[in-house]
Amino acid sequence: MPVAPFHVGLVNLRVGDEACDAACAKLYAELEAAGVDVLYDDTPARPGEKFARMDLIGLPYQITIGPRGLGAGEAEVKDRHTGEKSNASLDDVAGEIAAKVKAALDYA
Repeated sequence: MPVAPFHVGLVNLRVGDEACDAACAKLYAELEAAGVDVLYDDTPARPGEKFARMDLIGLPYQITIGPRGLGAGEAEVKDRHTGEKSNASLDDVAGEIAAKVKAALDYA
């Protein structure tokens, strides 16, 4: 895992939306409890600004939560190293990311 100030960037696409705010808060707490350092972007900026900021900082993983994905019970996960984006169940995403971070840290 490259040197980065945080392991994961969590992006809330609809700040102020009760469901998005709650899902982000829950996921943030789960990741922190698993020992994952999280940068939570809950600013009112446009999505493009948020994504650009995460890319500029160079965070290994980015999790995006918005109304559309929330309706499907999913979050979008981006692996910065490969550029691959995938959808993960909100119930499983914290565990999946924590396992990836731990594996990367154990490898280093």
